[in-house]
Amino acid sequence: MTAKKTIAIGGDHAGFDYKEALVSFLESAGYTVKNFGAFTADSVDYPDFAHPVASAVERGEFECGILVCGSANGVAITANKHQGIRAAICWQEQLASLARQHNDANVLCIPARFIDVELAKAITDTFLTTEFEGGRHANRVGKISC
Repeated sequence: MTAKKTIAIGGDHAGFDYKEALVSFLESAGYTVKNFGAFTADSVDYPDFAHPVASAVERGEFECGILVCGSANGVAITANKHQGIRAAICWQEQLASLARQHNDANVLCIPARFIDVELAKAITDTFLTTEFEGGRHANRVGKISC
């Protein structure tokens, strides 16, 4: 049996309930998860959670990250400010698969206001179990960093 990935997770108030559900889902599946908050559903600023998750992934402390907010746009924009991060907004399993296969995405961004929690779990599972294809995609991914 191979070791499960280590995951950094965070989100704002709009993503709080989904983030908590994903933490339980991931831990029950044997993943090592660090919850960077938010820790309540009280209104907060998403960059306060997206930056720490992205930084931890960028430093190699975690193999990947998951960010959850209402639309996923704010957390994705914030995470993608980090050079070593390729954050992808995914609202379908196929998008999660392609984000991993073709873009080597290392942060999954989930739009909690637009999908149900069971789909969020399925998207997360797809993201975590899909490998980067490399090949022609590796050259393209190599051109992303400034």
